[in-house]
Amino acid sequence: MANNTLHEDALAYHSQGRPGKIEVVPTKPYSSQRDLSLAYSPGVAEPCLEIEKDPQTAYEYTSRGNLVAVISNGTAVLGLGDIGAIAGKPVMEGKGLLFKIFAGIDVFDIEVNEKDPEKFIQVVKAISPTFGGINLEDIKAPECFEIEERLKKELDIPIMHDDQHGTAIISAAGLLNALELNGKKIEDVRIVVNGAGAAANSCTLLYITLGAKLENVVMLDSKGVINKKRSDLNDRKKPFATDRDISTLEEAMKDADVFIGLSVADVLTQDMIRSMNHDPIVFALANPNPEISYELAMASRNDIIFSTGRSDYPNQINNVLGFPYIFRGALDVQATGINEEMKVAAVYALAKLTKKPVPDAVNSAYSIKKLQFGRGYIIPKPLDPRLLTTVAPAVAKAAIQSGVARKPITDWDKYNEKLQALMGLDNKMLRHFFDMARQNPKRVVFSESNYVNMLKAAEASYAAGICYPVLLGNEEKLANIAAENQINLQGIEIVNLRHDREEARRLRYAEILSQKRSRQGMTFEEAAEKMFDRSYFGMMMVETGDADAIITGVFSKFTNTIEIAKEVIGIREGLKHIAAMHIVNTKKGVLFLADTLFNRHPSEETLVDIARLANSSVKLFTHDPVIAMLSYSNFGADNDGSPANVHRAVKKLHQEYPDMVVDGEMQVNYALDKELRDRKYPFSQLRGKDVNTLVFPNLSSANTAYKLLLERGIGDIIGPIQMGLNKSVHILDVDTAVRDIVNMTAVAVIDAIIEENIRTNHLERIK
Repeated sequence: MANNTLHEDALAYHSQGRPGKIEVVPTKPYSSQRDLSLAYSPGVAEPCLEIEKDPQTAYEYTSRGNLVAVISNGTAVLGLGDIGAIAGKPVMEGKGLLFKIFAGIDVFDIEVNEKDPEKFIQVVKAISPTFGGINLEDIKAPECFEIEERLKKELDIPIMHDDQHGTAIISAAGLLNALELNGKKIEDVRIVVNGAGAAANSCTLLYITLGAKLENVVMLDSKGVINKKRSDLNDRKKPFATDRDISTLEEAMKDADVFIGLSVADVLTQDMIRSMNHDPIVFALANPNPEISYELAMASRNDIIFSTGRSDYPNQINNVLGFPYIFRGALDVQATGINEEMKVAAVYALAKLTKKPVPDAVNSAYSIKKLQFGRGYIIPKPLDPRLLTTVAPAVAKAAIQSGVARKPITDWDKYNEKLQALMGLDNKMLRHFFDMARQNPKRVVFSESNYVNMLKAAEASYAAGICYPVLLGNEEKLANIAAENQINLQGIEIVNLRHDREEARRLRYAEILSQKRSRQGMTFEEAAEKMFDRSYFGMMMVETGDADAIITGVFSKFTNTIEIAKEVIGIREGLKHIAAMHIVNTKKGVLFLADTLFNRHPSEETLVDIARLANSSVKLFTHDPVIAMLSYSNFGADNDGSPANVHRAVKKLHQEYPDMVVDGEMQVNYALDKELRDRKYPFSQLRGKDVNTLVFPNLSSANTAYKLLLERGIGDIIGPIQMGLNKSVHILDVDTAVRDIVNMTAVAVIDAIIEENIRTNHLERIK
């Protein structure tokens, strides 16, 4: 049994709160009697009749097209063996969870208490109309072969026994990459497969499809080498029988190029690995403990590429890299099956993805400085968000090209957007901003470049082509940080503001700032001293046009930084306050939240400025702002404290800015539930409109709201976006992630582009 901590934690994980790991959630409204009459009787009869006329319309009127059955009889559950159908249910629920979180696919897990293959097949066939696809799971060999083959012949939906094909697809991708690194060709290498079960059979057949030669393969079962001298071989093993006069694993390993372990722990020794050909590839995939430990394998020789099925070592061969995305692609074209062409397409898609630069979010998730294609990284990591948009389209295209797709995809850009939406990545605005920034990249100062995340963000932003970074710091120190963290600074400008060569610029900046702030008592000497401060120096670069934008605040205290920004850059004419906004991209649409960073207890006047800033900023993001001013009461129900402030601010906005679509004060549920709000408060100026902008009554509520959404994974969040300064200055939260800094850099560049356009138009009007 596992250690006590794991035992207790696992049981608590499954039992606490709502037992189990998955649930069914309605996807249509159900609050009114009319909703219920449409959902069930009498309205449900209409789609029933349509489906009766044309069964294919079930994909249009029901969830069939996004519903997979994970079906098992519990005869080969993970490393636990034949523990029975009901005991295997936690595994099947877990598989359902993985389908959902990685590919947005809904799952019913079905545990069938039947070991007879024929009866099991009849059960699955009988329930198949419910599903768009079937994932067979944890069924022992050799019965699994017959079950899958029969179901694939007799049903017209995607069916895959993942224990066979999942391991085959993922290991094949890793094998192709490992061979490429070693300069070997699959058709030339000698392969040893230790194990002769479902996974070993499927792996070997797929390797042969990819070019491996059967005569170069040696397979072993529990009795030793499968050779033609043996008389105990079944029909599944006979095709792999070798002519070679060998009987043991030790003999098979001599001069072999590749070892694929799909057997039991600790059967492989260091001496066996040492007897292999140069640059050996060893995939020890026994679960949960490999055929040889990582430590022993790596100590056996220096030229080895080693892989296991474990997440705590490099090069994990994990089926989750395959099945969610393979089924996603198959479902999206309503494929009649999963064929060899689709599996091969998944192999090549995974292999190709491994060679692309790895997002920093993936590096961070695995606490790795920088993953890159090599002996320690031959297959993508399971948390790589690009898997969905890489593997699913490849599988879908293969289905179309091989003639098994009933609903071919014609608009691949639109399909890619759909896939991104499934993973909460549908940031169309942000992608648009990246595209805009690439068209007109600006000089962006990264003031706190000694901070690793800031340095990584500068590298990523430069590589993405959205800006020309300017790093403030000591060249030698930054070079050391970059070397330690494998950050490439080639082509990126570094400004050492303390260096003697910058003295002239410091003095020029000091003269400009002291003149600007002379009526506030700032002397030239004081200003000159401030120019040794990165925030002052960086913002003066922006103020004077030496740079176009600045990213700061990830390490320093934002209250200090914002005061410097007010001094150097200044607040826009017509405003007395600045504010910050976060954008939350949810499954139900985009929400803009303000003020999330600056104004602790906003007055009536401050709330008016926040609403005005939010109104103009939302337009910047190509949305029509519909603003709800929030409180804990509705429309004057409480005439004291913050509700009264909000009430007066709304009144002033209605009087002075009648074109703004804004109302309040209101509770957040009334803001976001249009039907509820319209029914209860039909006089609201927001009648019939979907609110997309929320202005909070104070900083505590706003900051809590967006961080709550962030922590609960409600959607992707962009921000904080500064609103109200004269130029593009963006002050981030402490310890902001690299991805978020890069996103904000794109926003800062667009902010600078717009500021440039405004300035140009103003000058043209003057002329």
